[in-house]
Amino acid sequence: MALDLFAGIPVRDYATALPWYERLLGSPPSFVPHATEAVWELAPQRSVYIEQRPDDAGHGFVAVFVDDLDARVAQIAGRGIEPVDRETYGNGVRKITYRDGDGNEIGFGGGPAAG
Repeated sequence: MALDLFAGIPVRDYATALPWYERLLGSPPSFVPHATEAVWELAPQRSVYIEQRPDDAGHGFVAVFVDDLDARVAQIAGRGIEPVDRETYGNGVRKITYRDGDGNEIGFGGGPAAG
């Protein structure tokens, strides 16, 4: 069964949110469908997008699981963004949470830290 994902994050002001998401995700958008929407393809057929929707801004929650969580967090820190929360669940899975200027939460998750 094929699986495609297109997860949206509503933002208050596109022009303000765009550079933050470029830093968080490490690249310019994969494509820009229109003047207030930007899409990043994180993996084939798996995308996240921001769209200017002021009435809905701040209510988004997205979690992305990555192979090397520590490397991802270090890369994001190198671009000037620090997490607002770090969690480790009983099974060893970790989640690092970032929050954009509107309050939307973007989490990156992965297995136990290498040790």
